[in-house]
Amino acid sequence: MDTGTTTKHSRLEHARMHAKHKGHEAMHAEMVLILIVTLVLAQLLLVQWKQRHNKSYNLVTLFQMWVVPLYFTTKLHWWRFLITWFIFSAITAFVTFRATRKPLECTTPRLVYKWFLLLYKLSYTTGIVGYTVVMFTLFGINLIFRIKPEDAMDFGVSLLFYGLYYGVLGRDFAEMCADFMASTVGYYSASGMPTKHLSDSICAVCGQPILVDVSEEGIIENTYRLSCNHVFHEFCIRGWCIVGKKQTCPYCKEKVDLKRMFSNPWERPHVMYGQLLDWLRYLVAWQPVIIGLVQGINYILGLE
Repeated sequence: MDTGTTTKHSRLEHARMHAKHKGHEAMHAEMVLILIVTLVLAQLLLVQWKQRHNKSYNLVTLFQMWVVPLYFTTKLHWWRFLITWFIFSAITAFVTFRATRKPLECTTPRLVYKWFLLLYKLSYTTGIVGYTVVMFTLFGINLIFRIKPEDAMDFGVSLLFYGLYYGVLGRDFAEMCADFMASTVGYYSASGMPTKHLSDSICAVCGQPILVDVSEEGIIENTYRLSCNHVFHEFCIRGWCIVGKKQTCPYCKEKVDLKRMFSNPWERPHVMYGQLLDWLRYLVAWQPVIIGLVQGINYILGLE
């Protein structure tokens, strides 16, 4: 088929599409209006729900993020995602089980933060690599390596999706585990009133001695003093702030100065990346639900 025939065929298809939708301008405008109104109302309801019942909002959002992508990827037969999803779910289920046990084993907080910190770093690296591949493809650098643009773009977008999805999901599971462990240890509670007095020699995150002798059982590592003068294991307080998404002292709930804690400029992107993941949670969890609601309204009103 020559170029002239192809162009003529495209014009005919374009004309058919216009003929099919001719006279439906009012219907299209109504559908757009329904979409905008639904998005605004949904956003207002979600904000109110989060402010009034934060715990239930976080649990439902976490469940949405965990299940919604599973439904679509199963439907589309994306087996690679399903394999990684089941591996993530199995390990996270074990870690969450350990974090919710009472009494809390002394090794559990470190296990929890190690797993979610590893997951956080993997998602961060995967997302950066995926974004880089996408940008290289847009600038045509993939052609130097004789890689087709569609293959390079698919690879980059897939890596970006994996990084952002597991980054969002991992941070929310980490926050839930951090709350369970802190309330079990007893130096922190949701109401802000500690159930036990914090000794100067005890870390309020893991409940273990901060400074130990050679003959004593405990964790020997660097410590960090917050602006409120409470001292913690450096690993614990970093896990509490970055992985567990807490920006307050685990004992007195005073605001933590993250800029002071992460004075190294190479560490600050991790904080910004965490803030990006928090913003993306809405898109992953609630956007498909809102779009489905809009489609349902259009179907009921006969706007197809």
